[in-house]
Amino acid sequence: MSLTMRRAMRRIATRGGALLAGALGSGAAWASVNSYRFLHVTIDTPWHIFLFLMMGVFAPFVLMVVLMWRNSIRKRELAKAQGAAAAPAEPPPS
Repeated sequence: MSLTMRRAMRRIATRGGALLAGALGSGAAWASVNSYRFLHVTIDTPWHIFLFLMMGVFAPFVLMVVLMWRNSIRKRELAKAQGAAAAPAEPPPS
């Protein structure tokens, strides 16, 4: 290992990145990160990917429905308030 690499690792370790320095210095750590065994691919993995993407697709639709509902309530209350203000006042009893 070169001197500059050692200095860089020491600098990272002294700044609180001891875990990162260990990963940089260890070839086995990089091999485990780059291997398929690190990902733990099982038969359930496509199902988990599908659920994750489904949440990303349907979340905007749920947000859109909530915002439309709130806006319709606001418009309804505004129309009620305008209708009450525009209604003629009843004349006082004589």
